[in-house]
Amino acid sequence: MYLKIICLLATLTILSCSEEIKIDKKPNVIIILTDDQGYGDLGYHGNPIIKTPHLDSFAASSLELTNFHVGTTCAPTRAGLLTGRNANRNNAWHTIAGCSILLEEEETLPEVFKGNGYQTAMFGKWHLGDNYPFRPHDRGFQEAFYHGGGGVQQTPDYWNNDYFDDTYFRNGTPEKTSGYCTDVWFDEAISYMNKEKDEPFFMYLALNAAHGPFNVPKEYAKLYESSPLTDIQKRFYGMISNIDDNFGRLVEHLKETDQFDNTIIIFTTDNGTARGIDTKTPVPTGYNSGLRGTKGSHYDGGHKVPFFMSWPDGDIKQKSKSDDLVAHVDLLPTLAELTGITYASRKPLDGKSMIASLKGEKTDTDRMLVVDTQRNQLPEKGRNPCVMQAEWRLVNNVELYNTISDPGQQNDIASQHPERVLKMQKFYNEWWASLTPDIRYVEIPIGDANSNPAMLTIHDMHTSDNIPWNQVQIRKGDANPNGYYSIKVVEDGMYQFKLYRYSPESMLALNASPQQITKTPYVNGLPEGKVLSPVKAMVEIGETKVESSGVENDSYLTLKTTLTKGSYELKSSFLLQDDTTIPSYYTVIEKL
Repeated sequence: MYLKIICLLATLTILSCSEEIKIDKKPNVIIILTDDQGYGDLGYHGNPIIKTPHLDSFAASSLELTNFHVGTTCAPTRAGLLTGRNANRNNAWHTIAGCSILLEEEETLPEVFKGNGYQTAMFGKWHLGDNYPFRPHDRGFQEAFYHGGGGVQQTPDYWNNDYFDDTYFRNGTPEKTSGYCTDVWFDEAISYMNKEKDEPFFMYLALNAAHGPFNVPKEYAKLYESSPLTDIQKRFYGMISNIDDNFGRLVEHLKETDQFDNTIIIFTTDNGTARGIDTKTPVPTGYNSGLRGTKGSHYDGGHKVPFFMSWPDGDIKQKSKSDDLVAHVDLLPTLAELTGITYASRKPLDGKSMIASLKGEKTDTDRMLVVDTQRNQLPEKGRNPCVMQAEWRLVNNVELYNTISDPGQQNDIASQHPERVLKMQKFYNEWWASLTPDIRYVEIPIGDANSNPAMLTIHDMHTSDNIPWNQVQIRKGDANPNGYYSIKVVEDGMYQFKLYRYSPESMLALNASPQQITKTPYVNGLPEGKVLSPVKAMVEIGETKVESSGVENDSYLTLKTTLTKGSYELKSSFLLQDDTTIPSYYTVIEKL
């Protein structure tokens, strides 16, 4: 009898301890950010063509923020999401041209979570700098597996990646993979969750799909072969269906391992749709949920995106909707408060904690936010702005729309609400004045022991000219931009420069012509390379100019010079046999 009582008490104690442990454990956090998938690219939002059953089911059981906004393109959204600060403040207002690299002094979400006992990881698309100290594993992610640049097959990415069996970078080191890119990212995520299941983790699963090139497994494109879509759209929709299957796989894994209820899962996207709707056809094909504009637009179709959030164990609404104005810049302060971690922002934020919206409580309907599209060398006041307040949108500082009565933003009612227009204009002017002191370029360090040698790619050249930002353009060899790299020499000494036409890992000679890679109905090919014949390498850094000749079939031309610690504009270029000067597409710099 006594033994039975003791055993019962022991059992109750164990159960009590187990329950206490479960309650006290901080929640895991997973942010899933897809690329170029717009508000209408989901069955849940009324798209009659697209097949997204797993996301639709998740959306129905989660909290949906129906008035959630991001940047209008890739890097600006990522910079704002990770810092709580608008991209115009932190050198990520563009997607190329040296203006998509997150300033070193900005504090990031993973740094905050890592500093509060979380394990941190990211998989997929980074797009905020390919050099030290701007890479994901330099910015708070303990484990990072990612591709180069702003997409697979862009100039900084591993040579000849095409979404299938690619080589990506694990904490900076190239690693060959097997399978389709989106499958690889989710495989990595699930493997990581298994490894870290006993400790709270913050995971940023940032996909490159459904960004172009629109390469997709055959079976997913064939899902839409009889649909009223263009060929490109069928592949785009197929990429999203592949995301959906992988998302379903991740959620199922969380449930099977009893992690789902205490995991905050956020699903959202980085800008409006790229190909969900095609208005260039005689009759528009696809679907955009009635919104005006697509990716890159400062009308709602460019920045209003899906947002679903699940946390069954948490104190937030589920199976509900909120139409409060919320944005990507709110995620850092909101998640910090929601998880109970210590956080005091080092710099003024554009975002704020929106826990009241998540709990269904009364919120501040007077709040205003700004989104704009810059995509130039320096942010310009008045360039493509949209001021948002609840359902109101002031576009271009003069057009006013009410997105409840006019979701397609067709009826400008500014003349009917002059006081509202003036109030929103005033907010924009004050907001712009607050960010102007922050505007400056990143300087890429050269000669730092943490990254020596360092490779610069033309993707990050400061210029307003057309840049060969992807490997198709590198092969064509037609772009000849005039520009420079913003660098910081960290130590006096002798430096060696190697100037390449092709990515170093390609092992191609300077005057080589890479073979054409034939396209298929589901995967874009690559063109045959154009023959260029560099005969001289030239480097200009500050007042120093150095030249060096080489052998025609070398992969690179080399020169050396002594440099003094400091900040510089660097130009690296080739002189061709026909006396034409072109920039070096890849420049490797090593302190000797």
